[in-house]
Amino acid sequence: MVWKVNHSTKQTADRFEITMDEVELPNGEQKRFSYVDFAKGVCILPINQNKKVLCIKQYRHSLKSWQWELPAGMIDPEDASPKEAAKRELEEETGYRAEHWLELGSVYPSPGSTSEEIFLYAAAGLTPTQQKLDSSEQLELYEISMEELKEMIVSGEFNHGAGLAAILRYKFTTD
Repeated sequence: MVWKVNHSTKQTADRFEITMDEVELPNGEQKRFSYVDFAKGVCILPINQNKKVLCIKQYRHSLKSWQWELPAGMIDPEDASPKEAAKRELEEETGYRAEHWLELGSVYPSPGSTSEEIFLYAAAGLTPTQQKLDSSEQLELYEISMEELKEMIVSGEFNHGAGLAAILRYKFTTD
């Protein structure tokens, strides 16, 4: 049964919108429930001709540390589709375009606190172009073998949620 929303307010904080709902639960209890309304996003597993994954190590201010990740980003209003956003993000963050794309579905990384949905892709047939980073993007690009990436995941060195989902979906799709 769906919760009944009796009243809803929204507040904007920088690039986030916070929704605060006064809801009635199926048992009749009244509760306040808040969540972050966040733009949909994409995450790409780029695999080069040497079967290595293009990974990035990016500074993440919210964690005050450098994090291993796959290329990812928000779907902009001018993007015609999630796949077009993935193509744009891949080129912006890595400086590569891909000839072949495999859709891997989507995930909700934290449905208890955000409405965010991330569309996952694998990309191959990579050709170099020009990296186009935003001023706030501080990252380094690496080529990592699947075996090395597996070791980084097992050791807890690679913790990027959308990246983990893309790798898992890719492995289950291609095995």
